[in-house]
Amino acid sequence: MAALDTLKAFFEASLKPSPTVFVIGFAFVLLFPILLHFLVTQKSAYTTLPSVLLVGPSGAGKTALLTLFERGPLAPAPSEKPTSTAPASPTPTHTSQAPAAVELAVSSDGTSSFRDDLDATGTTAKRFLLIDTPGHAKLRRLALSHLSPAKPSTSPTSSYSATPKSKLKGLVFVLDAAALADGDGLPATAAYLYDVLLALQKRASGAKGSKPPPAIPVLIAANKLDLFTALPAALVKSNLEAELGRIRKTRSRGLLDSGVGADDDVAGAGEGDDWLGEYGSDKFSFKQMLEFDIEVEVIGGSVVGDGPGADRWWKWIGQRI
Repeated sequence: MAALDTLKAFFEASLKPSPTVFVIGFAFVLLFPILLHFLVTQKSAYTTLPSVLLVGPSGAGKTALLTLFERGPLAPAPSEKPTSTAPASPTPTHTSQAPAAVELAVSSDGTSSFRDDLDATGTTAKRFLLIDTPGHAKLRRLALSHLSPAKPSTSPTSSYSATPKSKLKGLVFVLDAAALADGDGLPATAAYLYDVLLALQKRASGAKGSKPPPAIPVLIAANKLDLFTALPAALVKSNLEAELGRIRKTRSRGLLDSGVGADDDVAGAGEGDDWLGEYGSDKFSFKQMLEFDIEVEVIGGSVVGDGPGADRWWKWIGQRI
């Protein structure tokens, strides 16, 4: 009875207007939503979408490809008569100065086209982020930062530049296949590709612990095959492999000439740290990257013009999401 009387007295006191009741009620109204939000956010982890990274030299067509996948081809003007052989042009773009990301969707089986409206057809879709990075030499660190072994931020408010490396499902290196025929185009493009592949190699070989990091496949998208001067995909591959081999030898000689490698045991780093592919091999080939679980594939295409289009690139991305 004593407990019942105490409970009855407490209930009656709570119904009487008093400063204590007002303070307790105000505190409850103010703190309860905050406490509820804290409990919900702690129990439900923030979900990060899988991502695909677009890298490559400036002017290769990365931003145009991103825009094509996001908005589709630009419809022809009413006064123009579209033909069956000439595809519509993509939305005009400009050289990127900062990273940009768009959210895209592909069918669960990876067979849909970027032209398909998956919401209208009711198709089950997988969503992912396509991240475009600047190609200028001074801004390439923004692309390479996605491949660094540093721990990313897991805050929901963090930008796409802090996307967890485990969510990176693929890397698309876009290059101008017509520029490779130029004397300066091939060395500059291959030098950037060397840095990208070496960063992936160090990521795979430098992992601590028994569990290796998730593999990141690489697509070399040979763009602008609609141009007469563009090299075919097979020739792009062979030329890149030869140039990467020359870059590897040049950098190795530079390290030896500078004395790096003489005190490897002391410094903890050696010549092999900057050697791409199979160490000591005479010629480089993309197959050597399989040793580090890095699959490299060269596929030709075009964002504009009457070339093969970008469907094979989209299919490659869809199969890896």
